[in-house]
Amino acid sequence: MSIRNISAITLMVRDMAASVDFYERCGFRVIFGGAEAEFTSLQAGEAFVNLIDNPNHRPGAWGRFIIRVDSADETFEQITRAGLSPEFPPKDAAWGERYFHIADPDGHELSFAQKL
Repeated sequence: MSIRNISAITLMVRDMAASVDFYERCGFRVIFGGAEAEFTSLQAGEAFVNLIDNPNHRPGAWGRFIIRVDSADETFEQITRAGLSPEFPPKDAAWGERYFHIADPDGHELSFAQKL
């Protein structure tokens, strides 16, 4: 067996409408459900994010997921133009990626990274 990538990640969210808005501004598009749904699936390229509405969800430290992009700088510009605030501008890492982080409305951390 050879694992190539993670197809999707599923997250609990407190406010589906706010979460759908955030992920759409990050470049994902709704393919199932939406702002008023209990379950929503969004897609960007070959990556999927599934959201499950749970008003009782308590955000906490959990880690991050990494989204491969062609250009961290272009993605950063797109996201900031959409009114979002990443933690820091893109920077080069010793392990051969250029990346930046941003947290969604529930504190789930996303890392947008390009291979150098």
